[in-house]
Amino acid sequence: MRDGALQTKSFAFAVQVVNLCKSLRAENREVVLSQQLLRSGTAIGALVRESEQAESKADFIHKMAIALKEANETEYWLLLLHETRYLEDDVFSAIHRDVVELLKLLTSIINSTKRRMAR
Repeated sequence: MRDGALQTKSFAFAVQVVNLCKSLRAENREVVLSQQLLRSGTAIGALVRESEQAESKADFIHKMAIALKEANETEYWLLLLHETRYLEDDVFSAIHRDVVELLKLLTSIINSTKRRMAR
């Protein structure tokens, strides 16, 4: 994906996560869960960025698959923070919508790259 849409979206998501984690720490004094969210939520964009320098299509798929795993983990932490009432409905729904979009994009890119490799 050379148009940069995934890179742009994953970076913007990382910024959202950083700001959310700052808020969780300042307002709720929540450290443990926010640290988990910070780690996985910012890793998505870093892995997408790293995939741009992949040594092969297989390496590209591998890096994107790890980004997909991090996105899935991020969704878990968001759901947990919401269910434990650290995140209000409006904050949760906005950031959750974005992580679901990233999950769909990553899945689509991985699948289409695999299909092209199989030809």
